[in-house]
Amino acid sequence: MTVAITIGERRGATAGDGPVTMDLAELLSTRLLVQGNSGSGKSHLLRRLLEQSARLVQQAIIDPEGDFVSLADRYGHLVIDAAEHTEAALQAAGERMRVHRASVVLNLEGVDAEVQMRRAAAFLGGMFEVPREYWYPVVVVVDEAQMFAPAAAGEVSDEARRASLGAMTNLMCRGRKRGLAGIIATQRLAKLAKNVAAEASNFLMGRTFLDIDMMRAADLLGMERRQAESFRDLERGCFVALGPAISRRPLAVRIGPVETESRSAGPALMPFEPTAPSEEIRELILTPVPERELPVRAPRPAAPPPDILAQLAAHADVARAEAEVEAQAVPDIDPEEQKQRFAAILADILQDEEAGFRPVHVLYQDFLVRCRIEGMGRQALDMPRFRRALATARAGVDARMAQTDVWKQAEQMASALPEDVQGIFLLIARSALEKLPCPSDATIARAYGTHSLGRARRQLTYLEEQNVIVLRMDGMGRRSAVIVGLGWETAPALPDAPA
Repeated sequence: MTVAITIGERRGATAGDGPVTMDLAELLSTRLLVQGNSGSGKSHLLRRLLEQSARLVQQAIIDPEGDFVSLADRYGHLVIDAAEHTEAALQAAGERMRVHRASVVLNLEGVDAEVQMRRAAAFLGGMFEVPREYWYPVVVVVDEAQMFAPAAAGEVSDEARRASLGAMTNLMCRGRKRGLAGIIATQRLAKLAKNVAAEASNFLMGRTFLDIDMMRAADLLGMERRQAESFRDLERGCFVALGPAISRRPLAVRIGPVETESRSAGPALMPFEPTAPSEEIRELILTPVPERELPVRAPRPAAPPPDILAQLAAHADVARAEAEVEAQAVPDIDPEEQKQRFAAILADILQDEEAGFRPVHVLYQDFLVRCRIEGMGRQALDMPRFRRALATARAGVDARMAQTDVWKQAEQMASALPEDVQGIFLLIARSALEKLPCPSDATIARAYGTHSLGRARRQLTYLEEQNVIVLRMDGMGRRSAVIVGLGWETAPALPDAPA
């Protein structure tokens, strides 16, 4: 079914005058983008579209300046003042307006830009997430769309920008199936996110002066670049239209009159007769502002400055006393047994699949907590010793092997390497010592604490440059590693094997 609304009259050198209509049913499927500088008649165009379709389809208007609240008096729109409601309430309102099929004006006047973005996103989100049985057609008009779908980050927080941009993207990209027909208007095409603007199939381009905006408007309308300057010559209230709902070829349109008025219409020019300032005017303007009277407070006694050195010394004494008490409470443990218990705790920590990708300081805190639970005190291992023990545990070396003279040679070679690659070297050394397959890139990445296979391969290259390992590839693409000086060699294995 075709339902046409008249948006204005045609203007052209040869076409003559005549009404220009818009197929409302086609508009609901193809969306509309309106562009025009301030004063080009953009808000007048939106008002004309809303008035002509008010009794044909449900409407929702995102109104940042309170321009469209006057529609309520004539057409029965519900005006929601965003300053008086929370984001949760506005999301619920977005759902309920679709359930009860009421036209709504969301008035964002009086709140700052970030709050406008958050509350518009909440309202649009409620409209978008309504159950399927309420997917009735709704025309959603968003004025000043560059505020809600900015092409680049601005002064607002990233969280607010992401929420607003996501809601606008849903409206223009996924809203059609949910019955939402987006009509977005902007002063600057260059400031509007391209993925939002690109979803519109109908365009009404008004007067604009900046080259970048003229070029984008000409590209969207399929005009040649040399014709872009014609947008500077458009009169107020005149637009170039294109799209399946209006015309298959660019068409100049003069927008028709409206029945309601905007609250924020521009000021009219009034006669002004300057006169010399009289004493009355001087007194009215320059009367001193009364100072705010503050309650008199009794002066507080000045406290002596704190003795920082004494406080630090007292804290050190308390910490020393606590350490002595805890040391007395911890029973004496055989060093060999202690190493075995440390190895068991580390093995238990590394059982978690995500443990290999956690920072070392996080694993160290987990280790200390487990040691306290086991009754081994707060300071079971310092950080350097913990790093060495962690590297050994990641290599899969048990407490028995760790005490052998052969393995201590590998640890001595590892001690000359940077701490972050010691675990990789010990992993390869253990595989070579036991004639196991050469660790894959995924296994090495896990030992290094990263998901990047490229970073793991770079660490292997670094170890080879340090002359501690030699990598060899056979004819089947399998890799083996040899420990320089010790002569240990791994079995060949494919580098891209799973961890």
